[in-house]
Amino acid sequence: VAGATINTSGALTVRATRVGADTALAQIVRLVEQAQTGKSAVQRLADRISAVFVPVVLVIAAATFLGWWLLGDDLRDAVDASVAVLIIACPCALGLATPVAIMVGTGRGAQLGILIKSVETLEQTRRISTVVFDKTGTLTDGSMSVVDVVTDPADADGITEGLLLARAGAVEADSEHPIGRAIAAEARRAHGSLDPVDAFEAIPGHGIRADVDGSTVWVGRRELIGAAGLHLATELDDAAIAREIEGRTAIFVGWEGRVRGVIAVSDTTSRSAAATVERLHDRGLAVAMITGDNARTARTVADEVGIDRVIAGVLPAGKQSEVERLQADGEKVAMVGDGINDAPALTQADLGIAIGTGTDVAIESSDLTLMRGDVAHVVTAIDLSRRTYRTIVQNLFWAFAYNTVAIPLAVAGLLNPLVAGAAMAFSSVSVVANSLRLRRFRPTDVPPSVRDEAPVPTTPGVPV
Repeated sequence: VAGATINTSGALTVRATRVGADTALAQIVRLVEQAQTGKSAVQRLADRISAVFVPVVLVIAAATFLGWWLLGDDLRDAVDASVAVLIIACPCALGLATPVAIMVGTGRGAQLGILIKSVETLEQTRRISTVVFDKTGTLTDGSMSVVDVVTDPADADGITEGLLLARAGAVEADSEHPIGRAIAAEARRAHGSLDPVDAFEAIPGHGIRADVDGSTVWVGRRELIGAAGLHLATELDDAAIAREIEGRTAIFVGWEGRVRGVIAVSDTTSRSAAATVERLHDRGLAVAMITGDNARTARTVADEVGIDRVIAGVLPAGKQSEVERLQADGEKVAMVGDGINDAPALTQADLGIAIGTGTDVAIESSDLTLMRGDVAHVVTAIDLSRRTYRTIVQNLFWAFAYNTVAIPLAVAGLLNPLVAGAAMAFSSVSVVANSLRLRRFRPTDVPPSVRDEAPVPTTPGVPV
């Protein structure tokens, strides 16, 4: 099986045959190196200006020499003035302005567990107007657990909660979805071994079907049982709605023409989700949540963490189109996700932010990766990116302003070459010193338990 292959249905066991340079650590090293050697649009603009600036300075220096020599009739003064122009206009600070800031900023990000994959990411971050979060595994911990099992009291076959859970667990035994794993784990805890299944089929975004003991068992969302033509008793429907209002996810289980019961699954909201949303609002950013859950469950979670816009009932393939729709409305969108089905949306977004504890596909599709997996670092990543970009702009402004002011002084003979050399060196030192201030960047308004985590291990040879 080739790397990055996605198994869309059925169960599959894979053996890893390549390690070393393909490990997560090696990828981190490459990403940091790529970001530190890239060029932003601002730097490319500075390069174009420098291509004009240098020959213009040479012309000014030559004109200064001729002017002092012809008008002043003093060769020494002419040489001093022209050399002072060349020294004071040396674009050392201009050349250092961007790479030093990027080196320090991305290195500081690596220490904080934030991988900035390209310089363009720094520019995109400052334009973001809306942050969209995936729910499961991002705003929530993704550690689902079964909290309730409800059967139909009017079922003539007398299906028990134990039988319902055993059959649902058998179907979900090989599932990779957090809900499926939770149901299978609860079934194993209650019954030990699970029955084998045949004709296993995953229906993306809806659920799973498989044959257990000669019956085709359906486990999934309300849409799945509707498509399967299973009858849903009013009592079970009411029970599912009641649990959805409580913020739980209702999973329907049925076979032989009718829904036999409902399994309620609950997830824990991330301890830093509410604080993260509040901090994003403080920075003037709109916050939305996108999820495949029904609107009632999604709204409960959104209210708990303070999110004002909910996009619910979205199938995996629909997340990208939802992000695209926001962009069509004029929003600059940052997408935060961790799963395989988030990858297209991460790529579509103006800024893709992947939770590092998620899938490799999501990480590869993103612009920023949060290696620690805590949603609180979304704000930290945005703050650091904006601070780094602002430092680049400050450096470039200082470098250009310095030359603009100093060159006329040199032409007028008010700077001798010795003073000009010292001033030129000072401009370079000031740019470096301004960039090094990024090393003191620390997350603000973050709980101590998150802020003071140990830094991510680094590799020798990678500047941090």
